[in-house]
Amino acid sequence: MFHTLPNLRELYIAANQISGPIPPSITNASTFFLALEASRNSLTGQIPSMGKVSGKIPATIGNLIGLTLLTMEKNGIGGNIPTTFGKFQKMQKLNLGANKLSGETSAYIGNLTQLYHLELEENLLDGNIPPSIGNCQNLQYLDMSHNKLTGTIPLDLFKLSSLTKLLNLSLNSLSGSIPEEVGHLRNLGWLDMSENHLSGGIPQTIGDCIVLENLYLQGNSLRGSIPSSLAKLKGLQRLDLSRNRLSGSIPNVLPDISFLKYFNVSFNTLEGEVPIKGVFGKASEILVMGNNKLCGGISELHLPSCPVKGYKLAKHHKIRLIAGIVSAIAFLLILSIILTIYWRRKRSKKVPSDSPTIDQLATISYQSLHNGTDGFLATNLIGSGHFSSVYKGTLKEFEDKVVAIKVLDLQKKGAHKSFISECNALRNIKHRNLIQILTCCSSIDYKGQEFKALIFEYMTNGSLEQWLHPQTQSAEHPRKLSLDQRLNIMVDVASALHYLHHECQQPIIHRDLKPSNVLLDNEMVARVSDFGIAKLLSTINGTTSKQTSTVGIKGTLGYVPPEYGVGLEVSTSGDMYSFGILMLEMLTGRSPTDEMFEDGQNLRNFIITSFPDNLLQILDPRLIPTYEAPPLKGNNWNLDPNVEMCLLSLFRIGLSCSSESPKDRLDIADVTRELNRISETFLIGMNTSEELNLKSNAVVI
Repeated sequence: MFHTLPNLRELYIAANQISGPIPPSITNASTFFLALEASRNSLTGQIPSMGKVSGKIPATIGNLIGLTLLTMEKNGIGGNIPTTFGKFQKMQKLNLGANKLSGETSAYIGNLTQLYHLELEENLLDGNIPPSIGNCQNLQYLDMSHNKLTGTIPLDLFKLSSLTKLLNLSLNSLSGSIPEEVGHLRNLGWLDMSENHLSGGIPQTIGDCIVLENLYLQGNSLRGSIPSSLAKLKGLQRLDLSRNRLSGSIPNVLPDISFLKYFNVSFNTLEGEVPIKGVFGKASEILVMGNNKLCGGISELHLPSCPVKGYKLAKHHKIRLIAGIVSAIAFLLILSIILTIYWRRKRSKKVPSDSPTIDQLATISYQSLHNGTDGFLATNLIGSGHFSSVYKGTLKEFEDKVVAIKVLDLQKKGAHKSFISECNALRNIKHRNLIQILTCCSSIDYKGQEFKALIFEYMTNGSLEQWLHPQTQSAEHPRKLSLDQRLNIMVDVASALHYLHHECQQPIIHRDLKPSNVLLDNEMVARVSDFGIAKLLSTINGTTSKQTSTVGIKGTLGYVPPEYGVGLEVSTSGDMYSFGILMLEMLTGRSPTDEMFEDGQNLRNFIITSFPDNLLQILDPRLIPTYEAPPLKGNNWNLDPNVEMCLLSLFRIGLSCSSESPKDRLDIADVTRELNRISETFLIGMNTSEELNLKSNAVVI
């Protein structure tokens, strides 16, 4: 066709229903052919003469050396981007986004020196960002988001002072730190590096990007403090630093950014007082949840009050001087007494050579536990399993604090040292969504038998099991979890698994993830428990293994993955199966061991038969009255669209994680990222719905 149009210079066929492969005859067009816009079609499918699937870009397209514009976004084009694209030395705008392109983004990009607009987002591209992109000195707009790019961000990218509109590298697997050279992008308006694996700190030079209006760095592993240089970005409108590991306080200069209308630092480890001026005066525009040490702020944030600051120092220099001298003398006197007592005791007391070293964890006596539980009274028993019983108690050693005491049901001898060693190791494992071990007991009980117990924080809201399947229901205080609460719990549990699988010095496989091992604190934050019990049991039994959790507990019926039943070794994908079943149980309100599941039927198959068209058939009935929308016709109720979208996404994740084949299950890193995205979208949708309801119910006086 194209060879019959020798004078064709531009062809615009966007937003039609054109299907099939890109015709090879396109390369026969004139070298004066300048523009081809074929976006939003269906350029993929069958070659009628051959009956084979095709959707690749023909390599001969490079013959069109006169092209200045090529847009093919939102088609079904697959395969690699031909290296012959390097011939497009006059290309100014190239858009191949939202296709199925794969392979590496090769060095051909460096030849497109006239390029000012490049979009490759939402494909399957992998490999590194080529440093040759630094040759594109006219580039104003670059979007490579939502691919599988790896490696560090090349410094050459930050030499492009021409970047003014957008730089989007989000939703990839980029690593390394954000280089100081980011400050060279002084004229950039939009910067998005979210949802990657970036680490290190946010450089102070970010404040040199003085034109920046939108900055998104959420979903990484960034550490350190929030740079105060952000206050130099006077036009900044949206700032998202959530789901990182940032510490320190919120800089008190940020309220001075007058245009800032969205500020999100949720789920970091920030502390100190939240400002109340500027954007911080509007609760709808800031998100600070998940930072347990933040305080103050406006009342709508419901943060605890900040502690009263200490008394100011005396005004008169003479009084300060006297106080300092007296304090120094008293300190030296007390120190000399303590040192004298210490050295005398050291000379007179010989430490047994076989005593175990306990550097971090001070053990507690059996007598203290016996007294704190009224002799392990049955009324203090709050849970039991195959390998342990859990009692509620108060211990004087913790200032009569209420604790949970897990007594291991084992009578093995000679495991004192290994048990203490493992307890010390568990105490070093700290995460906001893991139950924290306080101390342990390795002693002899009143019957002369060896006694071992772990002492944990006490969770006031019990276990997720008690909320999903309450034995008794109080009319005054019914136990009912809303969808947003369940979603938060899923995010919490996924975050804990991500820490165990990827962030510990040695990966820890839980092996027994189920609702009874997910505890809820007074703020309904989920804490995963029993994450080290399998390892503890192995040390007590005197066995060793290649993994931290490969002996002892093999899971609970209904949650244990099918491959464990045929003798395969435990793995992180086994935990993912249990997590998938847990998600499905939270969405349906049905236990995988429910009596209805018999004769080959199971929870997953039950859901598949009604998903996705009949959500109301499988959804927990306790969720429907809260999130239903008025009927459109007749008496058929409909779910709120925002809620329905959230549920569909959650069911898909649960079904993917619980696939029978381990290789088909999602990794916890992908699940964590997706759940956080769903949570943010759902939260924004709920806030929007509430605002619309308030407006529709407003009364004009």
